[in-house]
Amino acid sequence: MSLVTSIEQALTPIVIDAGFFLEEVTVTSAGNRRLVTCVVDGEKALNMDEVTSISREISVLLEEAPFMGDTAFTLEVTSPGVDRPLTLPRHWRKNVTRLVRITQTNGEVASGRITSSDENSVTLVIEGKVAKEVNIAFDDVKKAIVEIEFNRKGDDA
Repeated sequence: MSLVTSIEQALTPIVIDAGFFLEEVTVTSAGNRRLVTCVVDGEKALNMDEVTSISREISVLLEEAPFMGDTAFTLEVTSPGVDRPLTLPRHWRKNVTRLVRITQTNGEVASGRITSSDENSVTLVIEGKVAKEVNIAFDDVKKAIVEIEFNRKGDDA
């Protein structure tokens, strides 16, 4: 079993118990040290207190884990950036009201504001001379990213 797999298996229960999701673990070597990066997400954006709290729990577990061996490591716990692709239904739910750009498997590109999503598809409002609502199945999405809006008006922008 790889080191990354061992870390994921050990961390997933404590991250879930804390109310979050373990999105990704990477381990890179730099000389005689390792950098362990854990990407943690939630149903809503994580605040600094939440990241600090889960970082402490992860650090304690990794310090005591036999699979880490004697190699020193630096732990980095982060949340996904806005440029991270939307790949799971919960990513879409978390970003309702945000502007997204979707490249579909047929090559078409759609940009619009997420109004809702379920386990199989997303509904967008596409602005134009006449705004229209479209539903896109996740199976038809090749890539999707949140568009950055610097002047966005709203409750959590």
